[in-house]
Amino acid sequence: MNNAGRDTRQSTRFMLLYALAAAGGATAYVPFLTVLLPVRVADLAGAQDIAWLAYVAFFGAIASSLSNIGFGWLSDITGNRRGWIACGMVLSCALLLCVTQVQDLTGLIAVIVVWQLCLNMMLAPLTAWAGDCVPDRQKGLLGGLLSFSPALGALAGVVVTHPGMASDDVRLMLVAAMVVGCVSPVLIMGAPRRFPELNQPSAIDQTPRKARDWAALTPAIRMWIARLLMQISEAALFAYLYFWFRSISPGFGDNDVARVFGLVLLVSVPFSLLCGRWVDRHNRPNLPLVVGAALSAVGLLTMAAAQDLVLAIAGYVLFGIASAIFLALHSAQTLRVLPRPEHRGRDLGIFNLTNTVPSLIMPGLTLAMVPLFGFSGLFVLLTALAVVAGLLLVALPRPK
Repeated sequence: MNNAGRDTRQSTRFMLLYALAAAGGATAYVPFLTVLLPVRVADLAGAQDIAWLAYVAFFGAIASSLSNIGFGWLSDITGNRRGWIACGMVLSCALLLCVTQVQDLTGLIAVIVVWQLCLNMMLAPLTAWAGDCVPDRQKGLLGGLLSFSPALGALAGVVVTHPGMASDDVRLMLVAAMVVGCVSPVLIMGAPRRFPELNQPSAIDQTPRKARDWAALTPAIRMWIARLLMQISEAALFAYLYFWFRSISPGFGDNDVARVFGLVLLVSVPFSLLCGRWVDRHNRPNLPLVVGAALSAVGLLTMAAAQDLVLAIAGYVLFGIASAIFLALHSAQTLRVLPRPEHRGRDLGIFNLTNTVPSLIMPGLTLAMVPLFGFSGLFVLLTALAVVAGLLLVALPRPK
């Protein structure tokens, strides 16, 4: 009886190795996009750094959006998640090392576009693999474990930007080494238990097709829109956190930003794990998402009102912890609402648009708002988006 009970759950070993690999995926882009790339853009563009960073983010987001759907779809067709993950890991790490060799901004954009293609060759199948292997009764735990991803990604940023730690070339080499060290173990030693019910083609019932498809898609659409709205806020701070803190305190350096960013995400990990375990015990996956959206709105309002560094950091800490919990748990709960397991990789690629489309929206939004209203006006708008996200999730039905 005990063995049968254990067999209904994915092994702890695989869950931990998968969480480490997901953290490796975040390490591949978090320190680079939050600190190392803005610093490189500032070196090349000078006073035009914000505008050029917007261009880099725009073209990189297009590449990321298309490649995530494409490689997710290819991993569905081939059924070989590991092979795609391994190839993407090697190629994206190799391209990361080319960034410091580029001496003009158009060349930098080209390298970033190709790097995004290779990065998503790794990330798309990796995300879909969790849906193949983790049953719904462990989705809360999965969400909690996924909170390690941005936290360790931010920690990598703190390490590589520590004053005197390394030159620009060596920083990127360290990032690449961390990615390989995190992702390789699950590829080599991961042996997940199989759950055939997770991967059976969707059954066809007697309900008229349009009604059936709409009923299946409605929760997914709500989840998609809610994450999109939250990710617009996340994307704005992801790209411009460095510049915002510098506008309040010019002496606030790149390592200071990386430390605050990393501290917030590390603190969010135990809270995410507790919330995830609570979700699994009580089968209430939507409630922590609604609370997370509400607290994110409060944090953004605090940031809008901040006139000094202490209040600015306090507002960001609240927003950062609440939004990190929201996004980690949302990533796992998304796997519940996808309607067709046989197209999981492709559909998760479409869900990944909520991560990349904000990077297309955010540059124009920022360039339109900040010159006229400052960062405070931008944060008030982002507050409204977080409130709408919470309202969308309030109406989601409780899973059976």
